[in-house]
Amino acid sequence: MRIGLVGSGGGHVRQLLDLEGLWGDTDYFFVTEDTALTRDIAAKHRTHFVPHVALGQARLGKPFRMALAGVRSLWTSLGIVWRERPDAVITTGAGSCYFTVLFARLLGARIVLIDSFARFSGPSAFARIATRLAHVRIAQSQQSADRWPGARVFDPFRFLDKVRPAKEPLVFATVGATLPFDRLVRLVDQAKRDGLLPENVILQTGIGGTEPIGDGITDVRETLDFEDVKQILQRADIVICHGGTGSIITALREGCRVIVIPRIFKRGEHYDDHQWEIAQAFADRGIVTMVGEDDDIATAIAAARQLDPVCATLDPSALMAELRSLFDQWKTEIPAGGRTRRAQEPLPAEQRS
Repeated sequence: MRIGLVGSGGGHVRQLLDLEGLWGDTDYFFVTEDTALTRDIAAKHRTHFVPHVALGQARLGKPFRMALAGVRSLWTSLGIVWRERPDAVITTGAGSCYFTVLFARLLGARIVLIDSFARFSGPSAFARIATRLAHVRIAQSQQSADRWPGARVFDPFRFLDKVRPAKEPLVFATVGATLPFDRLVRLVDQAKRDGLLPENVILQTGIGGTEPIGDGITDVRETLDFEDVKQILQRADIVICHGGTGSIITALREGCRVIVIPRIFKRGEHYDDHQWEIAQAFADRGIVTMVGEDDDIATAIAAARQLDPVCATLDPSALMAELRSLFDQWKTEIPAGGRTRRAQEPLPAEQRS
């Protein structure tokens, strides 16, 4: 049984990585966007890249960019699906994945649509648009499932019973793998110059992102490999990040004190306000602090220093057990002889889509 793992290049694809216990011993391939994280994935797994495209690009005044990326994504996705012919697809969204899911469904694949953990109060736009393509719909909160007909609920959030790693006087500030976030960079830079962050600071700006104007932050990097990020998180006491689920959860796994600065739609920082929803949900649990629209990072830093740090993660074991049973059933429906399978060795760089 060949499984396509389809998710865009940040927190979406990280959720697919968390399901490795399900797909790790199958014939699988990834379809995702080209980011620092996914280049790490491509070095280990058969991976195809598709262009970044999102409906929100039009909302931010870039409809022609969205349309051009959509056309490129359509043809790229068709070629990938035609060559791979998956029997099943697991997708976590979002926009750049739609055509891959569509063509896979048209060629007979079974579709499992897992809506992002980022969506607490209702289904994402991708889930609403792609819902008719899905054989199985998975929500990760009861509120979201209540507003998404036919969805089943698997809430993966768990506190970890483990000792917090020993920490250094280190702050790691990151804008995430996909988009620059200049406001976060400016706030961290100002906090450092104001003496609010006496620790060493590692700042990841994103490709083309603004750089700090002061000389207080000396370790500035556009991108970081995922393995480098994990090593920094093991050392960092405080993490200042955007409102992406992947960034928050990877920091919480290592017991970091987390300060979240969500991207805001009306400031042109993202396609909608789902990061505000994510940040608020974690803040309501009392495990992160949050910088609001007033940009008061000083209060958030002070509050974070007072929080008792916790270790937490997303545990998808119940979901994997359910999907494993479902895949076992689907395997019996694959025609005798199946399809020709490829080896699992990563493709050479020049052959990756």
